[in-house]
Amino acid sequence: MKQKTQILFIHGGMTFKRQHDYLNYLKTREISLTEKKRWIDEFYKAPLKNKFEIIRPRMPRAENAHYDEWAIHFERYLPFLKNNCILIGSSLGGMFLAKYLSENKFPRKLKAVFLICPPFDNSLSDEDLTNRFKLEKDLSLIERNCKNLFLLFSEDDDVVPLPHAEKYRRKLPKADIRIYKNKNGHFQISRFPELIKLINSL
Repeated sequence: MKQKTQILFIHGGMTFKRQHDYLNYLKTREISLTEKKRWIDEFYKAPLKNKFEIIRPRMPRAENAHYDEWAIHFERYLPFLKNNCILIGSSLGGMFLAKYLSENKFPRKLKAVFLICPPFDNSLSDEDLTNRFKLEKDLSLIERNCKNLFLLFSEDDDVVPLPHAEKYRRKLPKADIRIYKNKNGHFQISRFPELIKLINSL
C-alpha cells in the first residue's frame, strides 16, 4: 500500500498584551451555535482522505497564544513525521511556522510549506501580536528548510492586509506568493480548491 503523504496543519490564534484585554475579549466575543465550515475539512473527504494523513495539533491556549508554548507542543509531533511531509499554517499558525522554520533546522525533508494569510508584524488594525511571535530580521533559513514555499493572501482580507504579503516578499525572494481576489475576508471559506490543486501538483 502506498504511504499517505502527511499534512501537519497549524491553526490560527490570538495574542493579548494584557490579561485584562484577554478577559474583556472573552466577555464580549460573539457566540454562535452554528458549526463553522472550514477549508481544512476538505482533506477529510474522499478521495483526499485516502491520499493524505492529516495531523492537526490543538495548539495551547489558542485564544491567548504564547510562542514558546506552541513551539514545545509542536516539537512533540516531530518524531512522528516522515520525510516529504507538508506543513500548513493558517493566520497566526502561518506566522508560527515562519518563525519556527526561520530559527530551527527542520529534522525532516519537507515536500512543501504553505503559509496562509500569515501576519508579518504587529501592524494589524484590531489585534496585538505579542508573546514572542515576533519574526527575526533574517528569514532565509525558511527557504533552506523547504524549496517549495507558498504564501497565500487575499485582497479582501480584513485581518491581515496585503502589505504583509509585500513584507514577506522582500524577505523571501524565492517563495511563491499568490494573492487571490476574494477569499471571504480572512479565508473564511469552506472550500479551497486552489490549495488542493497546488498540493496535488507537487
